[in-house]
Amino acid sequence: MTQIAPIHVVGGGLAGSEAAWQIAKAGVPVVLHEMRPVRGTDAHKTEGLAELVCSNSFRSDDAETNAVGLLHAEMRRLGSLIMRMGDANQVPAGGALAVDRDAFSAAVTAALEAHPLVTIERGEVAGLPPADWDSVIIATGPLTSPALAAAIGGLTGEKELAFFDAIAPIVHFESIDMDTAWFQSRYDKAGPGGTGADYINCPMDRDQYEAFIDALLAAEKTEFKEWEGTPYFDGCLPIEVMAERGRETLRWGPMKPVGLTNKHNPTVKAYAVVQLRQDNKLGTLFNMTGFQTKLKYGEQAKIFRMIPGLQNAEFARLGGIHRNTYLNSPKVLDETLRLKAEPRLRFAGQITGCEGYVESAAIGGMVGRFAAAERLGRPLVLPPTTTAHGALINHITGGHVVTIDEGPRSFQPMNVNFGLFPPVSGVPTKGPDGQRLKGTAKTQARKRTLSARALADLDAWLGGAALAAAE
Repeated sequence: MTQIAPIHVVGGGLAGSEAAWQIAKAGVPVVLHEMRPVRGTDAHKTEGLAELVCSNSFRSDDAETNAVGLLHAEMRRLGSLIMRMGDANQVPAGGALAVDRDAFSAAVTAALEAHPLVTIERGEVAGLPPADWDSVIIATGPLTSPALAAAIGGLTGEKELAFFDAIAPIVHFESIDMDTAWFQSRYDKAGPGGTGADYINCPMDRDQYEAFIDALLAAEKTEFKEWEGTPYFDGCLPIEVMAERGRETLRWGPMKPVGLTNKHNPTVKAYAVVQLRQDNKLGTLFNMTGFQTKLKYGEQAKIFRMIPGLQNAEFARLGGIHRNTYLNSPKVLDETLRLKAEPRLRFAGQITGCEGYVESAAIGGMVGRFAAAERLGRPLVLPPTTTAHGALINHITGGHVVTIDEGPRSFQPMNVNFGLFPPVSGVPTKGPDGQRLKGTAKTQARKRTLSARALADLDAWLGGAALAAAE
């Protein structure tokens, strides 16, 4: 019998640990490379695999109405090591799944150490992996070692590898009040791929603007971690820093009211305008243009709901600026997360542009499955975009990118959320009492329908994969 060559996984965090587990489960040898404790990082404290460096929470475990809870459910069906050890080491956290971080890391480490097909090698992979490693998964996260980051930058082009992440909040389109807001580009300019009505505009009068500025200036901000430095530059100043530079700065920056006519009230000129632009191809998510911020999350939600049209806004993601090494994945990776410039390299986890522990582990597991299938000569079938896994992969490999006035949009990381899923039909319109569903009840019904479809489609995909493996 021909011996199967190993797959190499670089990085022993959540994504790398899950990738290694899924590869070994498929019957393929795997070498997991973790540089700690030979080389430490600014954030890690131990040498354990899958160390949780920030929160100990995997967030909501509600698989019916929460997208991350749905991702939990999908991962359990896929035999996830991270979820199994999370469940085994959970601590009380209401509806969330939180874990004893030390016990969790120890359990993941022990499971991988005990697997006969897993070899763990401690030491830094400095630069590109050796040429004779013909299948490699790089899962080094936001704290990728400088030597490896430089090598990746050399392959992809330095501008395709970001080191600081300045992100603006993203709003679910269905939660925007379009009786107040309207679609229009400034001066009705169409631009490449545009129609002249490419932005959602939320108008403010002078009193509303002044109250908004007061709230920004008084709000509580988060601080940079010591190892992050201060990555402000004029192209991505936080809105609260702009407000500190003068009360009119925002009104002549991202909130300038020029070139726009309020279709709901054409004779009254807005004092300031907040614009949102389409953030995904589905048109379900809209990005608050120029609204990167270091405000604390609770403050963001409260202050941004002061904006007319966003009073009932549901946020798919809140804003922030932090140290985060990630690729311009839609440009440099293919649909199975191989590097187009060097296909022996795959990427997994946060470096691909997914946010969060669970999302990173999920992408790690899926990339492990892809690499194992390729090694075994089996067909690589992507999970449907109607599943949480498929929606995340679609975001990473191209679902985020749209073309607007100023050209191709930049790619930014994202947590899993229902705005990444294709629309669903068959959503109930009435409750058990026969009354028409409205507001939250209507939204919850849609989410339940999306979740039910996702799990059914995942089961069908798993069944197909099993048949392909047996052939």
